[in-house]
Amino acid sequence: MSIWWSLHLRREAASVPLARRLLIGTMESAGVDPDISYDLSVALSEACANAVEHGGDMARGPGSEAYRVTAYLDGEKCRIEVADAGPGFPVSSVSRSRPPIRHAHSDAEDGRGLCLIQELADHVHIGNKPGRGGAVVSFDKVLKWREGAAPLMAV
Repeated sequence: MSIWWSLHLRREAASVPLARRLLIGTMESAGVDPDISYDLSVALSEACANAVEHGGDMARGPGSEAYRVTAYLDGEKCRIEVADAGPGFPVSSVSRSRPPIRHAHSDAEDGRGLCLIQELADHVHIGNKPGRGGAVVSFDKVLKWREGAAPLMAV
């Protein structure tokens, strides 16, 4: 069995916990180990929060007021992608295999999202959508299973 879903969400703070709860529920139903589910849900929350905060451009019209979250659980891996319609990442950041880690002060309210995603996921890719603009953050993690749960098998 494999599971795939995609959400088109408004750039509002309330969309972040919605996406997180859907991911946690999906992984719980599939039998994924709770620690893996937690790591991926935190990484997803950070990516969604970035899309909400930075992912719009009023000059581009109402389409920039939304972002998309897609999750694939297939076999031994979960892959998550968050794409927005904002200005995207600076070209210098995208040309590297990993985004630059901006060390934030320990009591800073923001500035640590991409760093957290890198720490919680196995592979991270950031980039810009070709042509239309907007940022894309994708990450994946090898899944572990709760005791007695059968792993998802690709179809």
